[in-house]
Amino acid sequence: MTVVGTEPAPVWGDLVGQEHAVEVLSAATRAADLTRRGEPAEGMTHAWLFTGPPGSGRSNAARAFAAALQCLQGGCGVCDACHTVLAGTHADVEVVNTSMLSISVKIARSLVMRAAHHPAGGRWQVMIIEDADRLSDPAANALLKAIEEPTPSTVWLLCAPSLEDVLPTIRSRCRHVPLRTPPSAAVADVLVRRDGVDPAMATFVARAAQGHIGRAKRLATDEDARMRRHAVLRLPLSLGTLASALDAAADLIEAGTAEANEATADLDATEIENLKRAMGVGQGARQPPGYGPALKELARQQKARATRSKRDAIDRALIDLASFYRDVLVLQAGANVELVNDEEREAVASVARTSSPVQTLRRIDAVLVAREAIDAAAAPLLAVEAMTVALRSG
Repeated sequence: MTVVGTEPAPVWGDLVGQEHAVEVLSAATRAADLTRRGEPAEGMTHAWLFTGPPGSGRSNAARAFAAALQCLQGGCGVCDACHTVLAGTHADVEVVNTSMLSISVKIARSLVMRAAHHPAGGRWQVMIIEDADRLSDPAANALLKAIEEPTPSTVWLLCAPSLEDVLPTIRSRCRHVPLRTPPSAAVADVLVRRDGVDPAMATFVARAAQGHIGRAKRLATDEDARMRRHAVLRLPLSLGTLASALDAAADLIEAGTAEANEATADLDATEIENLKRAMGVGQGARQPPGYGPALKELARQQKARATRSKRDAIDRALIDLASFYRDVLVLQAGANVELVNDEEREAVASVARTSSPVQTLRRIDAVLVAREAIDAAAAPLLAVEAMTVALRSG
């Protein structure tokens, strides 16, 4: 017998600072259970769109909702259904994300075919697209029909930074669940409780990550990541000449490239070895038929992943840089608010004394322009060079 409660289930535990979203999704879970039993209910629909800034927990919310839908107790957090959904191994929950620049129409069509199947467990067929903002136009159009006319037991869960990042015809057919940046104190609490991070370190990285839980955990556990961030925050002090501004841009790009290579190198090597093993390379004198094209396609995918990884690493650095100038503006305005980079207060104060609020606003704008340019596929070095020159001139 299904137990239908009124309190949020344990499966929502990692949704930090998202009380309203948990309330909505918990109510939808109860409504879905009533619907399955043939009883009238409101609050459940076949398509959902989770939006929020990076680190707000869009994917966590989608996975937790999927677990709650599959769980006989509405998301107990301890049963096999909850464990397998959260681990990504449940037979009736398909999760799509991408380390590439976009999600192809081929992947979208395979999702549509999968969504037409009856759930193996008899409850729900849940399709999670964690990077709906990276759907190519053909891919989005391929999904549209399935979302417009879903099979009775299929639920679509899409995640994107904002409503504007999703095709209007798709978002108009989804129920919107907005998520917010969680408070630093809540992030620190999760790091201590869930990951065993030292409380002082947790407080520091939660503030430094500006509410991004994943980044906070990485800063807490990776000294190299903390060192890279420190180097970025020293950049405003090294822009004395035009040459030094260009050198600073080159250093930032080099650090981002190194971080991306470090993140993808092992995975690249593993994929190549797996391909060789699957096709029997090295087990005979001749290269198996099809190995060359397969290796070429793998190389193409790895190059696309490396490009995205590099852009993401550079973007994280630019976010940190913007936070530095935000702190400068806070001091210039005399605002009684916490500095994001309190450990760099001396450097922040130095820049604040030698510039005006108008200059600081122009510098923040220069960083944001660089982020937008890189996101639009501009050459990262040129975009960052333009930024550092603008930061120097103020």
